Amino acid sequence: MNRRDLLRAGVAVGALASGGTLARVAVASAAPFYDLEFPDAAGQPRRVSEFLGKPMVLNFWATWCPPCVKEMPDLDYLQSKYPGVTVVGLAVDTADNVRKFSEKVPVSYPVLVAGHGGIQLMKDMGNPRGGLPYTILFDAQGQPVQEFIGQINRDELDQVLASAATV
Repeated sequence: MNRRDLLRAGVAVGALASGGTLARVAVASAAPFYDLEFPDAAGQPRRVSEFLGKPMVLNFWATWCPPCVKEMPDLDYLQSKYPGVTVVGLAVDTADNVRKFSEKVPVSYPVLVAGHGGIQLMKDMGNPRGGLPYTILFDAQGQPVQEFIGQINRDELDQVLASAATV
């Protein structure tokens, strides 16, 4: 079994263990992560598959994580700079905490809630220690391309996105 097979199995197990749901979609080429569904801060379910068709920056974060909070303005800036790329925040936190935080620190990109099961999901996706923040760049077909463990460097991610947005 290769890393990709392990990722597929781990994402499914992590989602089920965290109380997440697996929503089957008809996109065979996308990473299994795109089969998942998470609520937004208002509790409305959002399928990750709705973000297919553009490169996606997936950022695992939490309201209680100082480096996560510090990088949010950079992610917000990059979302506005690259409209051909979607930034998605996936909170490893409670919906109530995310809702309260979003009132104080609004961002222009979608924020979904993975709950504390997001830690296992991060581990399954390539972050063995489960540390935050953790960011993965997916291509427009939903395949993981690059990961960043720890707080992003805005200039570095800017250069990566400049290439991703033109592909």
